Amino acid sequence: MVKNIDVFTPIVDEPEIMGQIAASNVTSDIFAMNVPDISGMLVFLGINTNTPMEVAEGILKGIKYFMEEKINSQVVGGHTIYSEWPMIGGEASGFAHKDSIILKQGVKKGDKLILTKPIGLQGTMAAYRTLKNMPEMLEQYSKSELQKSIDYAIELMITPNQNVVKTIHSYQDFSFVHALTDVTGFGLSGHIKEMLQNSTLSAIIETIPSIRFSKELSEELGYAFDDCSCHETAGGMLIAIDPKKVEEFSNTLISNNVENWIVGTIDNIEPGLVRVADNVENVEIVKY
Repeated sequence: MVKNIDVFTPIVDEPEIMGQIAASNVTSDIFAMNVPDISGMLVFLGINTNTPMEVAEGILKGIKYFMEEKINSQVVGGHTIYSEWPMIGGEASGFAHKDSIILKQGVKKGDKLILTKPIGLQGTMAAYRTLKNMPEMLEQYSKSELQKSIDYAIELMITPNQNVVKTIHSYQDFSFVHALTDVTGFGLSGHIKEMLQNSTLSAIIETIPSIRFSKELSEELGYAFDDCSCHETAGGMLIAIDPKKVEEFSNTLISNNVENWIVGTIDNIEPGLVRVADNVENVEIVKY
């Protein structure tokens, strides 16, 4: 049994979308250990006594929709408390044979790193809030184009990582996958550092796929971006792959409707070092 618990504060104002994001965030850590199915989720909800009932109901509806319709699982219970600040999340569980578990450590020299969602959620979602509260700060952007990037960021957060795991399990022998994690609060570079722990290896980031405008927004609104330490929520899977299999696996992911980018390479310059290449390729992802 693999279990994860995660609770965080709201990112968006729309209750049902926020519920989906919370469920995606909670279940992602289970998928990140190569567990293909979630047995169920216990919901935790902390709400203010003044919170309208339709808001609480909307959050729960969003969680239920994500669990049942997107990953074929279920809500099995939960707990609600009164809290001055809203808190949303819960606990999820999944079962897998111990030999199929893939840990975040285990990278090998020469491995290629695949990422299944672009980065830049922090800056983009800061723009979501800024557009509502201080739109004059973003008047240099086309509001309609900026809104498209925000909508794409939300779409990424409510997209489960389950298809990545199912793609791995489609191989009878998936020993070519050496390490696996999801990209969340520590950012892309931070989670690569986690992969390098207890090894003598290092990594170089050679390609940065990002949501359109997220680099500029991060710089203008005071968030890190260039060193890939920007925080993500319900981000993509980060996978260390044997270089002989990386192209085939990347194509198999695409055939299973999982976008992906080969973002870097494991080398041995200095233990634990993650660096961004001087000639890094910045790829802005536009999805309309």
